[in-house]
Formats: sequence, C-alpha cells, structure tokens
Amino acid sequence: MSDTYVECLVQRKASLLMKVLKVVLIAITIACGLLGLMGIIEFLLIAIVAGIAAYFVFLNADIEYEYLYLDKEITIDKVMAKSTRKRVGTYKVERIEIFAPIKSYHLGDFKNRMVKEVDCSGGEVAQPDDRYVLYYEGGEKIILSPSKELVNAVRNVAPRKVFLD
Repeated sequence: MSDTYVECLVQRKASLLMKVLKVVLIAITIACGLLGLMGIIEFLLIAIVAGIAAYFVFLNADIEYEYLYLDKEITIDKVMAKSTRKRVGTYKVERIEIFAPIKSYHLGDFKNRMVKEVDCSGGEVAQPDDRYVLYYEGGEKIILSPSKELVNAVRNVAPRKVFLD
C-alpha cells in the first residue's frame, strides 16, 4: 500500500485591528510600567494586565494553518506565534461530501445549507481566488487555501468528490 504524505503551511494575514491593538497594548504596558516604577501602584497593576493582554493579542495576531494529508486523512492544525499548536480537526476523505474551489458551480447545491463554517484559509482573497471549500458529513464547511499537491493527493483517493474548476 502506497501512502501519500503532503504538508502545506498557510500564513494567515493579520488584520489591521490586531496590529493596532498590539502596538497600543505594548505602549500602555511600557508607559504604565514606568509610572508604576516611580511609586504609583495602580499603574503597575494596569501594566501587568496590559502586558498579559498584549501577550494574548500577540499569539492571535501571528497565525499559521498547517494542512497535513496522510493515509486518507486531512489534519488541520492552527499554529499561533510559531510556538503554540492547536488541532482544528481531522477529516477522513471518505466522509467528505465535496472539495471544490470556492467559486465553483459544483457548490450550487450546498450554498443554502445551514452548517458550521470554519475559515482556515490565508484570510485574504487573491486574484485568482485559490481558496477551496470542503463540506464534511453535512455539518461543517471548511474554507482552505491548499497547495496543488494537496488537492491532487485528495483527488487521487476520491476523484468524484474533488473538483478543480
């Protein structure tokens, strides 16, 4: 049995709000920290809280998605700030309903479904749009930005479920 292994990393574009929030929280931390060192305890507490908030904003501003295809399974992990990894989901190819480009006419029957939507793409619409939609077991819609190798690997296993148009 020949197992195919494909790995794909996608950098998510940080929003302008996250960039501004990160700068503002770091500035508040530094300013309140300096005031707190001069003897005002309240500012030291504000600096600690702003520093903790800046840490969490920093984690959520730098996000990558890792798609891994191995043994008829697609595994999606969310990598935050290149240090923390969280599993988004594991999807078996035989349970996929359709895997097609986001603007494909094959998705016409799926457009009006009320399903949980998970966006694991790069976060921006390129020209031409290279994002794909994966409907899984009728309950999830996953938006991806896969490489051509990943799409071809899934297509080799399930050619009637994967579309390239």
